[in-house]
Amino acid sequence: MSAPVKYSHQREAIVDYLKSTKSHPTAEVVYENIRLIIPNISLGTVYRNLNQLADCGRILRLCCDGKNVHYDGFTHPHCHFMCESCGNVSDMDMDFPTDLLNKAKRLKDNNINNVSIVFTGICNTCKSIE
Repeated sequence: MSAPVKYSHQREAIVDYLKSTKSHPTAEVVYENIRLIIPNISLGTVYRNLNQLADCGRILRLCCDGKNVHYDGFTHPHCHFMCESCGNVSDMDMDFPTDLLNKAKRLKDNNINNVSIVFTGICNTCKSIE
């Protein structure tokens, strides 16, 4: 994690939006929603702020499928589910294995700061379409 970023109205609007949704949006979706509040914001500014916020740990950056990056305003340890069909990312309603990070730190002689658990499969919506 890098040093905290300075306050900006744009960054705070992005954090507020991410904390208000459980949809784990992509940068493009964040951009479309932030434009409703800050009409003159650019997509590049949204990307830059998302990266800064993720780098300093204020939001989570989720790279679930190697193609799309999703963002989460809730930084507490929790598990995610990604649909292999539609790409939707959602929180898993389950207890997070809190001892997992400590076990990994004991097993690996590296500085481990965080853990991400992403389950993949087919969501109920896509399953009902098949």
